[in-house]
Amino acid sequence: MAGRNYFLASALPSMGELGAAPPWTPAALLEHVREAGGPVEVVTALLLGDDLLQRDALLAGEIEETRTAVLTPEQAADEAPLPAYLVPGGDEDDDEDEDEGREVVRHAGDAIWLAWFRHAAEVGKRHGGRFLGAWIGHEVALRNALATARAKALGLDPADYLVATDLAEAGADFSDLVADWAAAPDPLAGQRLLDQARWGWLKEHEAWFSFGADEVAAYAAKLMLIDRWHRVGSAGADRRAG
Repeated sequence: MAGRNYFLASALPSMGELGAAPPWTPAALLEHVREAGGPVEVVTALLLGDDLLQRDALLAGEIEETRTAVLTPEQAADEAPLPAYLVPGGDEDDDEDEDEGREVVRHAGDAIWLAWFRHAAEVGKRHGGRFLGAWIGHEVALRNALATARAKALGLDPADYLVATDLAEAGADFSDLVADWAAAPDPLAGQRLLDQARWGWLKEHEAWFSFGADEVAAYAAKLMLIDRWHRVGSAGADRRAG
């Protein structure tokens, strides 16, 4: 596997900085990893996070179509069941104690995100790499920091909106980023601030990468962000033209 990942990673097209056009789509990357015998489960778990963001946006009426890499169009539109591991009580819960790894979730959408966080963290453990688990820890910490800010702004209890706190990156401080996000002139500008911070995290952690599963997963994370910026930017241009 290490050798195959070496040649797989070496054959990946180069990417520019955030804001550049993506060299290919996340779906194309996933198919390439599959054909090359690479870490499919790791890349699938990572790209699924962006699929869920698209699904949320579609169901909220913020976008009219999705370009998912893992979920089918029907799953993204809530017209077909999600994978069992995203459903409470699905496959990954069967062999666990009733209370192990679970927590009370008060909002339906949060249950799906909780399931993804735990699924992706478990995939990372199974494959022995460090990147996916660290990425999930960062995402959980950021997601909970944003949820706390939203709840406080609405006079709600932040504890009701936190998920997977045990997975969160220890010591992460997002106070400045959350303040900038809250002051953004529109949701698109706020999303770009968050993704720029995610990009910075990826750049800081590049020293971890080798030609194993972590190298491919890191590439997938970068492609996911570049593709998201391109996708959102294209949608904004279409709205302005319309």
